[in-house]
Amino acid sequence: MNVVFAVKQYISKMIEDSGPGMKVLLMDKETTGIVSMVYTQSEILQKEVYLFERIDSQNREIMKHLKAICFLRPTKENVDYIIQELRRPKYTIYFIYFSNVISKSDVKSLAEADEQEVVAEVQEFYGDYIAVNPHLFSLNILGCCQGRNWDPAQLSRTTQGLTALLLSLKKCPMIRYQLSSEAAKRLAECVKQVITKEYELFEFRRTEVPPLLLILDRCDDAITPLLNQWTYQAMVHELLGINNNRIDLSRVPGISKDLREVVLSAENDEFYANNMYLNFAEIGSNIKNLMEDFQKKKPKEQQKLESIADMKAFVENYPQFKKMSGTVSKHVTVVGELSRLVSERNLLEVSEVEQELACQNDHSSALQNIKRLLQNPKVTEFDAARLVMLYALHYERHSSNSLPGLMMDLRNKGVSEKYRKLVSAVVEYGGKRVRGSDLFSPKDAVAITKQFLKGLKKMYIHSINLSYMKPWIISSKEGLRKTYILI
Repeated sequence: MNVVFAVKQYISKMIEDSGPGMKVLLMDKETTGIVSMVYTQSEILQKEVYLFERIDSQNREIMKHLKAICFLRPTKENVDYIIQELRRPKYTIYFIYFSNVISKSDVKSLAEADEQEVVAEVQEFYGDYIAVNPHLFSLNILGCCQGRNWDPAQLSRTTQGLTALLLSLKKCPMIRYQLSSEAAKRLAECVKQVITKEYELFEFRRTEVPPLLLILDRCDDAITPLLNQWTYQAMVHELLGINNNRIDLSRVPGISKDLREVVLSAENDEFYANNMYLNFAEIGSNIKNLMEDFQKKKPKEQQKLESIADMKAFVENYPQFKKMSGTVSKHVTVVGELSRLVSERNLLEVSEVEQELACQNDHSSALQNIKRLLQNPKVTEFDAARLVMLYALHYERHSSNSLPGLMMDLRNKGVSEKYRKLVSAVVEYGGKRVRGSDLFSPKDAVAITKQFLKGLKKMYIHSINLSYMKPWIISSKEGLRKTYILI
């Protein structure tokens, strides 16, 4: 089950089915992101797609020598746009692909608008999600609920994304949802309704063990997202922010113009693919090896070109050399900025205390360490609030609970009200009253001794030992029968 491969296959088939000749790819805001995650612009250019346009753009020129491949979400807005397009076609022929199920009435409206008979094909290709990694997808939704209830529009979008995922992977699953979560139950019911309604689409070959769609509610483990992460991809996501594989580095001190925005994609960056799940200390060592390898190759490429053979060899190797140069510059810049932020925000020490709060039950030590860090000017208000949130969740019902004092410490530190309010909000969201499991029992924590950030030249000269909290989902498999209900 590879979601990147599934979406990439859809895009490839669209282009192949349109036949030879110059093409334009017409997309909407969301499908533009979907395509960019699995194909680079240079890769698509090699398939005779020479123009990329938005369906909502008002300034597109008439280009009758181009075929149009339209990849759109089946929203009312997009259907209206394509109807307007067909009434005044700008291209010679149209191949229309919707990223999810489209209603028969909308198809009829398209047919009525196609008076000039320029539509060659209308199909459903179920790439209605952002394929981040082979086993990870996103719908790029921020804030799906209002309180504890679904926002209706986001519930609809999530249902569409999940059912498209199942169709693209050719799976008709058994569905289980978290018994204690009304939101999980609602989503499970919506997915089941779509599978029942569109049963013909879900008639895939049965397997001996049916696939399982497990729907969980984050409220059962509010701890994991509050912990600092120490693997490459997770650190980039947490400290720099990454959106559709793009990282904005424009605020990095002294950044060069060509590195203000960089792309990190495991599909097109071998170093990133090999290192994205490694610990930061290992990344530093591997960056060093990458630079040494680059330095070894660099002089060879810059030798004098004394013969035709030398020139030919240079031309053949130059693109690879240039690509390697870009890879080295990009990763050195990203790792350097991560290192700067770790040092600036004192994250090594903060992370030690976070792990103590997550994995141990020494209230006195935890309280003392939090108070000490709250006095440290390097600790940001964001990190300070997270520490107190972890304390509030762990020691919510402890007999010596000192949350009021910590809240006063946050105020004295100058932590803004929006962050202070999050402390009570996270307890209401994922506190003991809400959780269906005991996050802090010994069975949920595993001690893994690691040495971090050792030997990173010009970064750190010490190491750190951490205990790691095992994410609750890993321990939850044993309790599927009693914790989840089948739908």
